[in-house]
Amino acid sequence: MKGQLLLTVKKGYSEEWITQRLRIIEIRNDLTAEWVDLVLKEAYAILTNEISQASFGITTGEHKRIKGLKKENLRDNMTNAELVINMLGELATTEISKTENPQGFEESKIVARDGGNIAGNALRELEERTGRKVVSSKNSKNPRLLDENLK
Repeated sequence: MKGQLLLTVKKGYSEEWITQRLRIIEIRNDLTAEWVDLVLKEAYAILTNEISQASFGITTGEHKRIKGLKKENLRDNMTNAELVINMLGELATTEISKTENPQGFEESKIVARDGGNIAGNALRELEERTGRKVVSSKNSKNPRLLDENLK
């Protein structure tokens, strides 16, 4: 992890962005730990897509296309605002899952959608209040741009 952090700093990411990214890794690990007994690992992508669709109104594939990504990690190319919405969707999904104890894949899909909806509501409220879109084409080709919240 320390080596990755140093490499990220050398690529031009700010400390604030790196801190956000490390937090989302923690939250993602909590979520996948919650899913490990409920669903097959292969289903993680489908459940993640449910969260993304409900949070951002687009699939992870569509989000990657907006950013011009092919094989790159989407989260490594998110702005701070995108990271926070993503983090909220995954955190909400984890908390709902712990509370509701879904049984199997179909119930987990519903929980993923519900968690994503919480983040989606926050995204819509933020966009309405600021008059700016959260989803951005900005990517890590210029990491400093990822810090510019909603510009």
